Amino acid sequence: MKIFKVVVLSLLILGLIFSVAFAKKPLPEERGKALFNEPKFAGGKKACSECHPNGTGLEKAADKKEFNIMGQAQKSIEEAVNVCIVNANRGKAIDIKSEQMKDIVAYIKSLKRKTETPKK
Repeated sequence: MKIFKVVVLSLLILGLIFSVAFAKKPLPEERGKALFNEPKFAGGKKACSECHPNGTGLEKAADKKEFNIMGQAQKSIEEAVNVCIVNANRGKAIDIKSEQMKDIVAYIKSLKRKTETPKK
């Protein structure tokens, strides 16, 4: 009986370990989408999605090397994101190497994939 309890307990522990190890973690683009829809992201007053519902207008941003927003030139998508955060959302610029920036850029880049038509 004691061996049976040890075996059952061991199986339960292994099951918990595997369920935690293989639990689905949100992808960067999923985390970025959440930030994109969060009005208080970066201390802002409104969400990015208020100007870009469902990412509208950003489908080609993934391919661009330079941006021009509000008469200012930006040399990267990260710089462009910060211009929008500061000027449109009234938030504070975030570090271009931060996880938040990587996540929101991943979401913006994912918009391109959604608009591409499959090749036959």
